[in-house]
Amino acid sequence: MMPSRFLPASVRIVLMLLALTGPLRADNWPQWRGPDGDGISKETNLPTRWSAKENVAWKLAMPGMGSSTPIVWGERIFLTSEDGDDLVLLCVTTKGEQLWKRKIGSGRYRARSDEGNLASATPSTDGKNVYAFVGSGDTVCYTLDGKEVWKFNAQKRYGKFNIQFGMHSTPVLYKERLYMQLLSTGAAWVIALDTKTGETVWKVQRESDGRDECEHSYASPIVWHKGDKAYLITHGNDYAIAHRLDDGKEIWRVGDLNPKNHYNRTLRFVASPVASDDLIVVPSAKNGPVVGVKPSASGLVRTGSSDERWRMTKNTPDVPSPLVHDGLVYLCRENGLLLCLKANSGEQMYAESLHKQRYRASPMYADGKIYLTARDGVVSVVKAGPKYELLATNRMDDDITASPAVSGGRIYLRGFKTLFAIETPK
Repeated sequence: MMPSRFLPASVRIVLMLLALTGPLRADNWPQWRGPDGDGISKETNLPTRWSAKENVAWKLAMPGMGSSTPIVWGERIFLTSEDGDDLVLLCVTTKGEQLWKRKIGSGRYRARSDEGNLASATPSTDGKNVYAFVGSGDTVCYTLDGKEVWKFNAQKRYGKFNIQFGMHSTPVLYKERLYMQLLSTGAAWVIALDTKTGETVWKVQRESDGRDECEHSYASPIVWHKGDKAYLITHGNDYAIAHRLDDGKEIWRVGDLNPKNHYNRTLRFVASPVASDDLIVVPSAKNGPVVGVKPSASGLVRTGSSDERWRMTKNTPDVPSPLVHDGLVYLCRENGLLLCLKANSGEQMYAESLHKQRYRASPMYADGKIYLTARDGVVSVVKAGPKYELLATNRMDDDITASPAVSGGRIYLRGFKTLFAIETPK
């Protein structure tokens, strides 16, 4: 082999850059709804059509029911699951082989007999450790190899959960903090944890004039960030509220989601907001309003406020969270009605019915397509854009309430019984 000193300078520079960057890797899917928590993947060459057997790279039996999305880092997949009466964290390779399993809590619970369970919150990872929270309140941090770093029970630390269908909120990981919202009757906390130690950095009480079942929130917090600006958004108890990251203090809150003149005492929020650079979309529940909020908002944002871009009075998704991509907002209602709006004005471009079933998973964008997963395992694939075009209807032999994940040219679908890896044949 020719010594490097005899190679042209341009070649030596290329070789040096390759050595520094290492081999190209697929995009990771490190948390619920992907790298930026918005349901968007930059990967291409993803499958449009598949079935329970066609275009399935592998499938792996799950030890029990779960609704948490699998997350992917490199060649490892992490997800929570029931396992008898145990609540466990699983590590699986991208070849479909289980590497390790750790018990993190206990409890067997069914909301509405066949849906909600205590393994509904999605784990997250920063590539060094993996963080998980389950409905028993157990909150853990493990290394990627399964060594415990820290662990605590949120009910013992912050107070018992008093919530009708169980605590399902997924903590959000941002830089060196893990942010949680724990909203239930008699207690409404927003919390920042130190990822290194699991200790509480700050805890603030989330004020609200909501009452009755509205105090119960099943939504998850998100982080809006653009350049060097960022803040936390929590959702529930009649409001979406933005908090400073350094101390949790309130920046703004969106009101009139549950108008007082015809108050609904059972309007608990399940769908979470979604944030893009220039728009935050705030859903509500039970065919209530959807609001497009300017990220520069401050104070109380009510109907007609200058801090709103638009407000719809009805047609919110009840469970699936919104999706924003390329100037369009996609709302998948729980009955399979898909609405497409202009992001800058809220103008409706279309409203079309998908496969008629319950929809619990949030929509995902990748490769010019929107993927929408029904409760009975049917995944509709719609062309992204202002005109409705159904590209495929794919049927799996499992119930699915978890949102999809994408990494390495594959779509990962987690059912109650099976984890599927879907890919285009090479």
